[in-house]
Amino acid sequence: MAMEVRRRVPPPPGGAAPAGHHPRRRAAAGGEGERERVRVQAGDALPLPIRHTNLIFSALFAASLVYLMRRWREKIRASTPLHVVSLAEIFAICGLVASLIYLLSFFGIAFVQSVVSNSDDEEDYLIDSHRAQAPAPPAPAPCALLGNPVAAPEKMPEEDEEIVAAVVAGKIPSYVLETRLGDCRRAAGIRREALRRITGREMDGLPLDGFDYASILGQCCELPVGYVQLPVGVAGPLLLDSRRHYVPMATTEGCLVASTNRGFKAIAESGGASSVVLKDGMTRAPAVRFPSARRAAELKGFLENPANFDTLATVFNRSSRFGRLQGVKCAMAGKNLYMRFTCSTGDAMGMNMVSKGVQNVLDYLQDDFPDMDVISISGNFCSDKKSAAINWIEGRGKSVVCEAVIKEEVVKKVLKTNVQALVELNVIKNLAGSAVAGALGGFNAHASNIVTAIFIATGQDPAQNVESSQCMTMLEAINDGKDLHISVTMPSIEVGTVGGGTQLASQSACLDLLGVKGANRESPGSNARLLATVVAGAVLAGELSLISAQAAGHLVQSHMKYNRSSRDMSKAAEEADRPKKC
Repeated sequence: MAMEVRRRVPPPPGGAAPAGHHPRRRAAAGGEGERERVRVQAGDALPLPIRHTNLIFSALFAASLVYLMRRWREKIRASTPLHVVSLAEIFAICGLVASLIYLLSFFGIAFVQSVVSNSDDEEDYLIDSHRAQAPAPPAPAPCALLGNPVAAPEKMPEEDEEIVAAVVAGKIPSYVLETRLGDCRRAAGIRREALRRITGREMDGLPLDGFDYASILGQCCELPVGYVQLPVGVAGPLLLDSRRHYVPMATTEGCLVASTNRGFKAIAESGGASSVVLKDGMTRAPAVRFPSARRAAELKGFLENPANFDTLATVFNRSSRFGRLQGVKCAMAGKNLYMRFTCSTGDAMGMNMVSKGVQNVLDYLQDDFPDMDVISISGNFCSDKKSAAINWIEGRGKSVVCEAVIKEEVVKKVLKTNVQALVELNVIKNLAGSAVAGALGGFNAHASNIVTAIFIATGQDPAQNVESSQCMTMLEAINDGKDLHISVTMPSIEVGTVGGGTQLASQSACLDLLGVKGANRESPGSNARLLATVVAGAVLAGELSLISAQAAGHLVQSHMKYNRSSRDMSKAAEEADRPKKC
């Protein structure tokens, strides 16, 4: 998911726009609707966490004050002039003044910021309220259904029939039904009926009841009219790192679950598979523009200078308990600069987390680089939901390698082929064939099949299967050519066990089946990493089984048997044409 970011830059006197600023700073990346206002707070760039700095100066103030009070009391009792001070008293006076200045400055700035923040929020609220109340020009009925702004009546009709008629007529925008009615199921039903009347389509095969529409409100899907039924199969057990996993797969492709299950069997009978997570970090890369390439290079040098990392990390990390900056990598295109931030994200997939941290840094940099024009919070150097070499080389999300040794007798008995044929096919098909096709991260048989099926079952973002499916499958004959070593290298598996679709009932149940539901409180991030290794292990099994089927010439036969309907379609068509009795 991507995140839209709103930033306020105060106009200079006279109303002219500041140099280097552009309206496109208010940029949206991807399709996410969340809107976040981020401000830099006092003390963001301090070398120590703010609570430690406050504690040090508070203790210095108290100690200096107590010491000076005791010394002055002794002088008064001994009739010693107060203006005669020792070296220790001089240090105490300096400490008292310095700590007093710091505390007054810090809390004074925080107070002013809070007042300004409240004023800005009030102003935004008034502006947004004015816009919401302003009547919009009448729109055609279909636009009202799709959520375009139209004038809404002050009072919602009580009867569903009246509401449906108002939606069809364009008097009530469809997107306000949930909030105005307070009943998500009722809102979906009214929207569905309005759609039926507008389009003339019945949508009989699309179910409406049996789904918790309140669970998706404001986070998963807008303007719902039903839900799609998708079968979920379970393959397993996957014996991975000495643990057994039963893997849920949501798919409509025949043979996929059965084929993966055969791969699991071959792996289990050979002693299991093992995995290693090489990297774990989500990325976001904003695009900024400068008046000259020299200025862009200056910011590049600042960001990539190790001496500045701690300051950047302090500013970045304040947006989340789990988001921790790992590094910044920059690229230039003329006077445009692309900054690829990488951070840990705990058990969340982490796109929102890293986007918030990046926005903090951009706001912080604006003071020293006022001519920096932020074009977009995402400049595609991330790179999200696109096949890109940067992900293949640098990694994104979880970078995982999974391997297994398949015994010779298992290859013959379970996979119905031989080691030499598998090695030869992998070289000619997955390596050379993909190279001839100019593949980018596609040196595999069908990794995307397994990744997508698990993603849908466990509530991941299905669009991220693009980079998550980048995979290189390697096969090698070992032990004098008798046994088979197989591995998959997947540098950018993007998964999470909290947030997004993972909290929906069905997807949550699938995560629970894998033992990775929710956040791991004892070891944050371990659930998401385990899920990534399960994905890689399932891909390993799927690759092993499909390559074996192709080597043995069984692929077409199995699909003809399991992936084609045995139903007589001519008779089915005749039945469909017959009039139905009520």
